[in-house]
Amino acid sequence: MSGFAAEERSSGETKYKGVRRRRWGKWVSEIRVPGSQERLWLGSYSTPEAAAIAHDLAFYCLRRPSSLTALNFPSMLPPYVSPNMSPKSIQRAASDAGMAVDAAHMIRQETRATENVMSVDIGVETEPWDNEHHSSCGSWEKQGEPLSISVDDYFYF
Repeated sequence: MSGFAAEERSSGETKYKGVRRRRWGKWVSEIRVPGSQERLWLGSYSTPEAAAIAHDLAFYCLRRPSSLTALNFPSMLPPYVSPNMSPKSIQRAASDAGMAVDAAHMIRQETRATENVMSVDIGVETEPWDNEHHSSCGSWEKQGEPLSISVDDYFYF
């Protein structure tokens, strides 16, 4: 996962800003609302990347940073995110963005599993995923067959 703003823990586990792992394996994210003691729950996710993207969106909307270097995935921030959203709207948008990443991850896993079963059943090797076009936002391409799930599809303003 080179290129992402992540810290390495001694256990070798990647830790993104604003993300923690529950004992049972789920990844969660929450953020404090500036000027209050309130925490905004952003959700529970299957992947740390999903939780990190939810945190990034909420962090950007709540804190309006002058630099995007404080984000885990600065290039994944949707261009139309408004810093004038209410905390509830931010919570919803961040949760939906994280769920979109998890959904894309699940689709990728199901597709791989299906391809593996097909290659075993009919004895034909399947084509590998084109990693040059892979991005962690959930858009993958297999030669001639695009699969695109955008975080933007899950935003409601």
